[in-house]
Amino acid sequence: MNLFILRLLARRVGLALISLLAVSAIVFAITAVLPGDAAQEQLGQDATPEALAALRSQMGLDVPAPVRYAHWLRGLLTGDAGESLATHMPVSEAVGSRLPNSLLLAGLTALISVPVALGLGILAAVC
Repeated sequence: MNLFILRLLARRVGLALISLLAVSAIVFAITAVLPGDAAQEQLGQDATPEALAALRSQMGLDVPAPVRYAHWLRGLLTGDAGESLATHMPVSEAVGSRLPNSLLLAGLTALISVPVALGLGILAAVC
C-alpha cells in the first residue's frame, strides 16, 4: 500500500513539473514573439539603433530566445531565478518581498471559500 502511494505521489509531482515546464515555455514563447522588448521599453521610441543594440547586448536580449530560455531554466534549477529586466532587481528578492502578503491573502481566501463551498455542496446534496 505504501509503495502504491509513493508511486502515485511521484507521478503527480512529475506531472506537476511537466505542467510548469510547459506553461513557462508557452509564456516565454509568447513574450518572445510580441513586438518590442525590455530595451525598447526602457529607452523609449526615440532611442537610436546603436543605443538599443548596446542595451540589448547588456541585457542578454541579443541571444536567441531558445538559448535565453535554456539559461533561465539552468539558473532556476540552481536556485537563481535571474534579474528582472524591468526593475533590475533579483527576481527572488522581488517575489520574496511580496510572498508574505500573497500567502496571507491565499489563507484568508481559503478560510472563507472552503466553508462556503462545503456548505453549498452539502445543501445541494440534501435538496
